[in-house]
Amino acid sequence: MIPTFGASFRRGLRAFAAFLVLFVFLCPVLWMLITAIKPPGEWLNSPPIFWPSNIDLGNFTEALGRWGGFKGLVDSLAVASGATLLSLVVGVFAAYSLGRFRTGGETLSFSILSVLFMPPVAVAVPMYLFWRAFGLLDSFTALILQYTVFNVPFICWVLKSFFEDIDPTMEESALVNGATRWRAFVDIAVPLARPAIVAVALLSFIFSWNEFFFAVILTRARVTTLPVILPTLMEGHDIRWGSIAAIATIAALPVIALTFALQRYLVRGLSFGAIR
Repeated sequence: MIPTFGASFRRGLRAFAAFLVLFVFLCPVLWMLITAIKPPGEWLNSPPIFWPSNIDLGNFTEALGRWGGFKGLVDSLAVASGATLLSLVVGVFAAYSLGRFRTGGETLSFSILSVLFMPPVAVAVPMYLFWRAFGLLDSFTALILQYTVFNVPFICWVLKSFFEDIDPTMEESALVNGATRWRAFVDIAVPLARPAIVAVALLSFIFSWNEFFFAVILTRARVTTLPVILPTLMEGHDIRWGSIAAIATIAALPVIALTFALQRYLVRGLSFGAIR
């Protein structure tokens, strides 16, 4: 009886700890959602109002229309999707070359990774002058290429280990049977690494979607991503908390939807290769 009680107590304690952690992490999200549907008079009440007296969706219509949230959503989707696709095209080929053929040895691999060691603020002025010299400021091209520069090293470093873990004899068998190296790569290596590719694609999309520093430096009016719109709602003493919460909610929805849609690939991709 005592061991059974002890096991039940431990399970209950773990469940309570999991609930407590989940509650702490979800509280800001829940408060953001509640603020997004509050009328203006209930944003800063003391004591706070935990549930609005009436659900006001005007914050969403104001955020999408008056504050340019719809344009920001479209621009963010274009930039994040373009940067993710371009990063995958470059990163997957580079990772396969590094992992399967040891291109450049360990020196090249570390050199690619070292790009991530550099703080973005260190290259802010050179990058601004570079894109201005080519006339690409305030353009999708500048942001997409800028994010690709930071996404590719991450993709290369993660996928390199995945391609190294794939048994090369399967590709060698295909080559012996007349397949080209390209066919062996497309039909064998890529399908086996699909969970990892989906995982790094999702993480690259999230980085491009949430990035603020380069977005605010390299854009003006033609391209305005959602992270750039949020500071415009804080003007002196007039802070539109409802619109801020509405835009933040809109910005979170695509990432949450993608994460849930790809969660089986995400779990397999992040754990694949950890245990041989």
